[in-house]
Amino acid sequence: MKQLFKVDLKDYNEGLPHFVRPSVRGIMIKDGRLAVVYSKKFDYYKYAGGGIEAGEDHKAALIREISEETGLTVIPESIREFGSFLRIQKSRYAENTVFEQENFYYLCETEDEADLQHLDEYESDEGFTLEYAKPEHIIEVNRTHDHHGYDEMLIEREAMMTEYIMKNGYI
Repeated sequence: MKQLFKVDLKDYNEGLPHFVRPSVRGIMIKDGRLAVVYSKKFDYYKYAGGGIEAGEDHKAALIREISEETGLTVIPESIREFGSFLRIQKSRYAENTVFEQENFYYLCETEDEADLQHLDEYESDEGFTLEYAKPEHIIEVNRTHDHHGYDEMLIEREAMMTEYIMKNGYI
C-alpha cells in the first residue's frame, strides 16, 4: 500500500524502544458525506478502525473494527486499498517509549442499516457515535475546536486524510 503521509514529531530521544501498533481505517462515502466516528467527550472526528490483532489480516480487522465502532456491516468485496499514514511520536502511555503507528486506510461500502455498536471501555467513555459528516465539517471541527488536550496528532491525522480525500476527487 502506498504511504501517503509520514509524520514524525521527533519529540523523543533517539535509541528508545519503539511500540509498533499498525491499524486499519475505513473510508466510507455516502451521498457526499463520510461515515465517521465522533467523540462526544473530546469533540473530534475519526475514521472507524483500530488495531490489527495477532494473526488477523487487514480485511478481517477492518470489517471487525467498523462493525464494533459504528454498527455498520462492510461489504467485503467493496474493500479497496487507499493509502497509509505513518505517525511516530513519544508514547502517551509508556514512559521512555516511542509510539509508531501505520494506519492503513481502505475505501469500502457498507450495508445501509447500522446495527448496535460494540464499544470497548475507552470508546464508550469517549461517547463514540456514528455520523455522516461533510468533509469540510470534519476538518473544521478537528482543527478549530478545543479537544481538551487529547491526542492532537490523531485528530490532525484525520483532518489531513480528509483533505487528501477531497483534493483527489473522492468526494
